[in-house]
Amino acid sequence: FGSSHVGYWQLRFKPRHQRHPSTAPLAAAMVFAKQLVVDCRGHLLGRLSSIIAKELLNGQQVVLVRSEDVNMSGSLYRAKLKYANFKRKKTNSNPRHGPFHQRAPSKILW
Repeated sequence: FGSSHVGYWQLRFKPRHQRHPSTAPLAAAMVFAKQLVVDCRGHLLGRLSSIIAKELLNGQQVVLVRSEDVNMSGSLYRAKLKYANFKRKKTNSNPRHGPFHQRAPSKILW
């Protein structure tokens, strides 16, 4: 196993946050910048959205700049079909209750 091998008993009697660094106490990890400013130009929509969603779930404030210049992979025809299918979705009882489908490129990523 080499010199970097750590035996079972060496791990067994250490505190959990020393055995697994991902479970370190959250107090030190929860230090954020006031706002995270993201330039969206040239990034893929889905990948950027997942990263931003993770930051928002962690409690970070995020500001998106130039979101109308974000890239969408695939053909334009397929993107139009997917958006048309998304626009069809509405509440049966009262469509004014949502979901609301934004048309502006900057609001789609919003």
